[in-house]
Parts: sequence; structure tokens; C-alpha cells
Amino acid sequence: MAKIIGAVTTSHIPAIGMAMDNKLEQTPYWKPFFDAYPPVRAWLNEKKPDVVVIFYNDHGLEFFLDRKPTFAIGTAAQYLNADEGWGINTIPPVTGETELSWHIATDLVENEFDITICQEMRVDHGLTVPLSLMWPGHAYGHVKVIPVCINCERYPMPTPARCFKLGQAIGRAIESFDQDLNVVLFGTGGLSHQLDGERAGFINREFDIDCMNKIVTAPEELTKLSNYDLMEIGGAQGVELNMWLAMRGALTGNITELHRNYHAPISNTGAGLLLLEHEH
Repeated sequence: MAKIIGAVTTSHIPAIGMAMDNKLEQTPYWKPFFDAYPPVRAWLNEKKPDVVVIFYNDHGLEFFLDRKPTFAIGTAAQYLNADEGWGINTIPPVTGETELSWHIATDLVENEFDITICQEMRVDHGLTVPLSLMWPGHAYGHVKVIPVCINCERYPMPTPARCFKLGQAIGRAIESFDQDLNVVLFGTGGLSHQLDGERAGFINREFDIDCMNKIVTAPEELTKLSNYDLMEIGGAQGVELNMWLAMRGALTGNITELHRNYHAPISNTGAGLLLLEHEH
């Protein structure tokens, strides 16, 4: 049977990709951020997961304001990146996983999640930056990826509680799959940040640290928040915590925190990193 062996939370800020492209990782501005990633990379290289399920949000590359599914899952054999207009270089194709992704999609629909199933989709920095962070030099081709896209841009957006329930359903689906696969989950985005408006540059460090603690020990407490709460406490883009909650919902067994880092500001964002080991 497939098993979930762990999870990672990480920022997906476009500027991270630009910093890596321009070899800025050890400059004073970026060093405290990038120095946190080698332990996570080492764990991934040791565990050698077969599949990574990435919870992310699309920022207009595949799903713009004219069509924005609440939840979408990719079932393709390959995913392409494209120029998003942020100045990030496009990356080589991402390898998809078709059998497990179709199993998850089918299971979700049978369990009353009306998810958009995408046999073709372009993936933006929400997915590509985490992959590049974990496997620098575009060394991610050996890992099969299942993208799970959550609407965090356009009202109405799914609630934190609903995203957590989506993760729970995906976790059950993965662990009912009849092939021996080791699966790692990525919860991407966040934490607190607001990129425009009167509160542009807003960061709530106390809230971010509290979220990191509760993701590990008491995720249900975070599901009591509304999206309006997240925007008020964590900035307009603070709703990206919903990707972390979906990831956490899929972890049904015992959690061990192996590594964490928090650094702010990075590109006007509070950037949190967690490495969680999962076992039944």
C-alpha cells in the first residue's frame, strides 16, 4: 500500500526563484532563508520519495479570474511551466504521476468533493519554486508530482476547515492505493503577507509562529478561523495558510517535527519552513 512518510511546508515566493537563478543564496539578504533548507534536502535525498503531492495556488498562469476552480488536481504525465511575467526563468518539465492521481481524483468525487480534474495544466511558481528549493539545479526529474491547486485568489474561497477536510480525504485516498509508494506532501505559500493596498508589507510574526506551532500539534484550532480572520490577522494573502492546512489534514498518523525555520521579511512575507516525519 502507498504510505505518506512525511511533509514539508515552504514559501513559494517568486523572488526565491530569481535569487536562485542569480546565485544570490549567500548574500546577506537571502542567507538566513536559504541556510534553512539543506536539512530538508538531505532528508528528501535519504528517503527518496516516489511521489510528491504539492498543495499550491495558481496565480494566474493556468487559472485566471475568468475561471477559478475551488479545488483542482492534475492527472497528467507531465507539467509545463511558462513565463509568468515575474522575471523567473522557466524550468524543465515536471514529471507527473497518473495512476495515483486518478485514484485520488476518483476517490474524492466518490466522497463528495467536486474537484476539477486536469489532464493538462501549466504549473506556476506556487509549485515550481518549492521543487527548485528542494532539488536545486532542476534535479527533481526523478520524482513524480501530483499538483493539488486551491483557490486563494478570488472570492468565494474555500474555508480553512474545508481545506483541512480535503487534505483528510486525500490522505485516506493515498493510503488506500494498492501500490507500494512512498509519498511526501508539500504545503506551500504563506505565511502572513499583504502585497498591495493600505497594509502592503504587513507581517504578523506572532501569528506566523503560532500557526507553525499549531500545524504540528493542534491543526484543528486553525480550522476554526475564517478566511476573513486569516486576511485580518495575516494580511490579504494570509489565506495561503489553507495549503498548509490541506497538507496537514492528510497526515493521519503520528507526527514528529524534525526541522523548522522562520524568517521575515523575505519579499514582504513571513517565510516558514517545517519538516514533519509521519508514521502510523
